[in-house]
Amino acid sequence: MAEGDPWRDKAEHEGIPRNSGLYSRHSIVQCENASLEMCTLMNCLGYGPHIRQARRDAYRERDRLQNARRTGTTLITTGSKSEGLTGVYESDVDMMHVVEGIMCLENGVDSDKLPRETTVFTLNTGVCYHGHSRLNLLERRGDIIPSIMLDALCEDENGRFLLSSALVVDAVNSKWASIPNEIRHERAGPSLPSSFGPLHTDTVLSFRCHCPGILSRWAERSRHWPPPDIVRKVVTMGSFVTPVGFRGSEYQHLEWRICFNTGENELMGSLNNTQVYIYVLLKMVVKDVIMPVKKEITSYTVKNIVLWLAENNPQAQFNESSVFYWLREGLEKLRTAILKIELPYYMIPERNLMAACGLDEGQKCTWVNTITDMMNEGSNTLLRLPRIRKAIISHPEPLMWYNKKRVEMELLHLKLWNRLEQCKDENGGVVNRSDPMLQAILSRIVELRKEVHTRMNREGSRLNDWFEIPSMMLM
Repeated sequence: MAEGDPWRDKAEHEGIPRNSGLYSRHSIVQCENASLEMCTLMNCLGYGPHIRQARRDAYRERDRLQNARRTGTTLITTGSKSEGLTGVYESDVDMMHVVEGIMCLENGVDSDKLPRETTVFTLNTGVCYHGHSRLNLLERRGDIIPSIMLDALCEDENGRFLLSSALVVDAVNSKWASIPNEIRHERAGPSLPSSFGPLHTDTVLSFRCHCPGILSRWAERSRHWPPPDIVRKVVTMGSFVTPVGFRGSEYQHLEWRICFNTGENELMGSLNNTQVYIYVLLKMVVKDVIMPVKKEITSYTVKNIVLWLAENNPQAQFNESSVFYWLREGLEKLRTAILKIELPYYMIPERNLMAACGLDEGQKCTWVNTITDMMNEGSNTLLRLPRIRKAIISHPEPLMWYNKKRVEMELLHLKLWNRLEQCKDENGGVVNRSDPMLQAILSRIVELRKEVHTRMNREGSRLNDWFEIPSMMLM
């Protein structure tokens, strides 16, 4: 079995794990049938492999088009959008802005091979909580270093220059030029949130980081998943540091968090359908049932649970007939994490993702009891999830019809965004609205809106402003 996971279970034979203490033959058959039906439903709800891939491709193309016009920073879409798991307006767009010309190096890594114009910081992890670091400036500054970086340099107790994460975020926030109709929101950790109509964006500044020691320890673990080629690819992608310290640290304003956004995107893309469905369902449980108000538990918590499950179990066991088995396993891991206030970070197991989560005893007891009830409810537990419940009620014909229209509307909007980028002039400002492809996309969006509006009226629904339909479909 895989090493490095404190939840390591006994090896199971191939196929669906069948613990005779938990399941009778009859309940196993029921579980398998319900799992197969749930896979069909998840495809209808927009979580199938084809739409996931279309979303990933669209956001990668959008990054490419925008980066072709940018200088100084590289834009990378991360989170659920890059994973292909959410619609256009369904959740925030997580955007990482990577500052060019700056590199952070793990202690002992030689900087001589880097271009002379690169400004180099070294990671000082010894004084920070696992997965966090201070950034000490080497006696080497690049040809061009942004003024906001110079203004954020501080001296430590030994007179060495280090970069304050809090000052960097404050400087970026103060110099961030808003676009017309954009609403800026209060800073959230390393993120600067904003919204433009129904589109919500979380922007995070970051630097590239070279930490071969950390990645080697991750790569050398014994595992069932991911396969060796994905492991090698994740290692080559390196890491980043983002401006947020450990919540419980006295010096969090000086600390940075080490993260592996692009590598995690690759890992999530290599999960099979069953593992993706478990991830989505567990996220729904956190959002719609547990409902944390201060991010005591997040979708990132759930992501790490699923990554550990994938690494430590044979991939053949994750099949369409085992969805409810693995959902129960995921709920059990979530319950354990809440009960013990402990969940190891998949990339750096020494970092406890539940540390300083702010979970009080009352919340803990309530959530543990709720999850226990869900584990005992079997397939009926999904009736607690509003989106699943509505889908079951409308299944099959209305749901199938609506899903077809919704998917087409989403793909059209993804194409629209990228086509607008392509139709901008060389300065990236004025859009050529006469472009034939742009006109064709807009025309089909109008036609779809009319089709949905007509059926809504026929079935007794009344919507005063039919222009709201595309936004409502893509939420």
